[in-house]
Amino acid sequence: MLFSHPKDFTPVCTTELGAVAQLLPEFAKRNTKVMGISVDSVEDHDRWKQDIAAFAGVPADFPIIDDSTLTVAKLFDMLPAEAYLPDGRTAADSATVRTVFVIGPDKKIRLTMTYPMSVGRNFAEILRALDAVQFTDGAPLATPANWTPGQDVVVGLSLDNEAAQAQYGALDIKFPYLRLAAFPG
Repeated sequence: MLFSHPKDFTPVCTTELGAVAQLLPEFAKRNTKVMGISVDSVEDHDRWKQDIAAFAGVPADFPIIDDSTLTVAKLFDMLPAEAYLPDGRTAADSATVRTVFVIGPDKKIRLTMTYPMSVGRNFAEILRALDAVQFTDGAPLATPANWTPGQDVVVGLSLDNEAAQAQYGALDIKFPYLRLAAFPG
């Protein structure tokens, strides 16, 4: 998971990095590496991590990319190509750099979430979405709205009813295109 920030030493981002620091064991359970990115220097990141640890009560033991050149932000389409960092800038100058990327082992982006400056990210939702991405990866299954691990799942249309029942047991057929099965794990 790569999660980006418009500037070090900002209030909402400090709470977010603190939340990630507290959730590192949860990401480890999911075999997920966490990496932050901010458009400030490594030196600033190192100083900021002290504030994050003081706020969160745990160290921020994950890397934060120095993207002071905006290279990564532009490559990932977080900022327009002509963007630059003005002298005396504020976080608003790079506000669009507030995105979460879940990147698969195949190096493909599997999920993105972009948040406005005023809204702190919901890392419980990010973990839930990560669970859904990992669970459905390569399976003819999907997760319905508001799904949480353990709840029923949607059986993909690539399986007919007979094959779906053989693989997942009894189906709850709401419509020919909407078939639910008990969570298979």
